[in-house]
Amino acid sequence: MPQFRIAEAARLLGVSDDTVRRWVEAGTLPVSVDASNRKVIDGARLAEFARSQAHAAPDPSSVGRSARNRLVGLVTEIVSDRVMSQVEMQCGPHRVVSLMSTEAVKELGLQIGSLAVAVVKSTHVVVETPGGVQ
Repeated sequence: MPQFRIAEAARLLGVSDDTVRRWVEAGTLPVSVDASNRKVIDGARLAEFARSQAHAAPDPSSVGRSARNRLVGLVTEIVSDRVMSQVEMQCGPHRVVSLMSTEAVKELGLQIGSLAVAVVKSTHVVVETPGGVQ
């Protein structure tokens, strides 16, 4: 069974060691002691806690989709040539990069700071913008 020290758990959760210690002290995140007498967190409990703490930004699009992996974020970089573009987004702590036609970038009105949704389906990443916003 995997176990994580407090500093490791903090890195995985994207918070400070002190925040994890406060959760431990409050009883929100259970710890045990390993063979070296160090505080550790059970991997399964940490995964459950991480899932319960995850709060994604609301999806601004009103379109129904079969893809469940929708990451709302901001466009942070666009590198284009005549035919293709590389669009980088920051979706919470996640960096998402998509390759698409330069024509699609123009049609979507994508620019640095645009609100967009990265839709991940299988091996493809599709970037959408909210309806009517450009």
